[in-house]
Amino acid sequence: MGVFIEIEIDQSQMTLELGSLLERLCPVDIFELKQGELTIKLDNEDECTLCGLCLQAAPPAALRIHKTYNGETLVSTGEG
Repeated sequence: MGVFIEIEIDQSQMTLELGSLLERLCPVDIFELKQGELTIKLDNEDECTLCGLCLQAAPPAALRIHKTYNGETLVSTGEG
């Protein structure tokens, strides 16, 4: 778990293809496929720059980024 953010994944909406895409998209290497499941590299989680690439690519509400410092939550839109 990050200090500044916490990323939540709805595994029921994740496919191997989507997980692979998110793993490739992230400029700071936060996502990782392990045994076919998308996971968060906890050591990298706080490196998130809030670029929004994952939020645009993932289906609505499949990803949530909780900003622990102010209580705001960013939710994936699937618009990318």
